[in-house]
Amino acid sequence: MTPLRLGVSLQPRWPLHDGADALRAARHAEELGFDHVAVGNRLLDSGFGLDTDPFVLLSAVAGATTRLRLLTSVLVAPYYPALVLANQAATLDVISGGRLILGVGTGWNPDEFAAVGVPAGERGARTDDHLGAVKALWSRRPADFDGPFTRLRAAHLGVPPVTPGGPPVWVGGHSDAALRRVVRFGDGWYGSGVDAAEVTDVRRRLRDLAGAEHADRLTLASAGFLTPPGFPAAVAPPGRPLGGAAPTAASVADDLARLTEAGLAECTLWLPLAAEHVDRALEWIATEVTPRLA
Repeated sequence: MTPLRLGVSLQPRWPLHDGADALRAARHAEELGFDHVAVGNRLLDSGFGLDTDPFVLLSAVAGATTRLRLLTSVLVAPYYPALVLANQAATLDVISGGRLILGVGTGWNPDEFAAVGVPAGERGARTDDHLGAVKALWSRRPADFDGPFTRLRAAHLGVPPVTPGGPPVWVGGHSDAALRRVVRFGDGWYGSGVDAAEVTDVRRRLRDLAGAEHADRLTLASAGFLTPPGFPAAVAPPGRPLGGAAPTAASVADDLARLTEAGLAECTLWLPLAAEHVDRALEWIATEVTPRLA
């Protein structure tokens, strides 16, 4: 069985006046052997931390690190015109040397949809349209595409991605529509706070939709919410806590082992901690939890 790859979200409560803390945490995560860092996509204050633009922050992380993979977790595809999305993602893929993973979802926040002028009721159709156009722009020069919201004729993307066919796309969501989107456009599925039974169910549903051969090539990944013991939570985690309500290294490792056995390949740890505790929390995970996963 392939070992579970652990990443960390860069969305704790960083001081608003010092975003460099996030870069220091990314470098420390790389030094400790984490696989990736992730940045979400909120335009209005979420209450969970420093709501930076994922492409901008991950570009800075790319310059501050050499190995760490870079995950948008998740980027709200309908917020971006398809051509802009394709070009920005390809740019980050190039400057990072092929380290980008484009995690995408349809979004949900009605205030943000209203603010960007996109009807929330069109978010699923726009996501499908944009992913189709993005894939065309990444894989063909010139690219033609006809969709309900995007039309391309002999288009040459300004920055071809360095990854053949473009960076891997992980599609978020648990609905039937989201899983059909995974099969149609994705290289993987991205969940949130899942347990082993949910991973097993998603894997079964993907096999039903696409057949075992195709479904088993897809990466199954998820965010996991962890408050390490002895660390005060700055905000309430927005989902099921890894390792239970009073986690220990053993209970967290057992939880992750069950997820791995169910088919999860990647887990992004979302730590609801203030910035001053992040380095020590990462060290606790690297020294107390990771060795138990070997």
